Amino acid sequence: MSINIQKQTGLTGNQLKILAMIAMTCDHVGLQLLPQLPWLRLLGRLAMPIYAYMIAEGCRYTRDRKKYLLRMVSLAALCQIVYFFAMGSVYMCILVTFSLSIGLIWAWEARGIAGPAVTAAVFFLCVVLPDLLPGFEIDYGLSGVLLPVLIYFGKPKAVFLAIGCLLLALSYGGIQWWGFSAIPLLMLYNGTKGKYNIGKLFYWYYPAHLAVIYLLSLIFA
Repeated sequence: MSINIQKQTGLTGNQLKILAMIAMTCDHVGLQLLPQLPWLRLLGRLAMPIYAYMIAEGCRYTRDRKKYLLRMVSLAALCQIVYFFAMGSVYMCILVTFSLSIGLIWAWEARGIAGPAVTAAVFFLCVVLPDLLPGFEIDYGLSGVLLPVLIYFGKPKAVFLAIGCLLLALSYGGIQWWGFSAIPLLMLYNGTKGKYNIGKLFYWYYPAHLAVIYLLSLIFA
């Protein structure tokens, strides 16, 4: 009797998330500790499109939408409290960006008034409020919020992923054009999560690595 074992090819969601975490860490190290190494910032452009794609996948397959959004919002709020008291900053981190993305996706799926209402709120936070409140800005702005939304609703995904990366590049220019380099990696995604459940790793790694980098910047300043 022969047993036919099919080996899954391509990259799993876990592998892509780990790649994004490495790229994000390189980006923040390059920004805060080693600005003399610009390649770290270029490598960091991989992170946002990969994470945005995984957020869209999370919205599609999560079993508990309320828990998924609550986890993101809760950690975003915690990070913002730390930012405010540690640095007096009202800059909104990427967890806030993705919280808005998730809310926007599910608001439009709910139909009715929810979609237009949440869209108006997102536009106010991303476009209007930064002009009214000095220092306030949503990380990656409106184009960053829309990237997971485009990936979630758009078909084919590759086309709308490219459109989202283009919006980011047009909004921020410079090294953000390197965000397109994430597309070939995402096209290798095989649609599986991977062997282990590391979904929560990013949520805790994000504030932890920022804290370490911030402490190192104080030590070596």
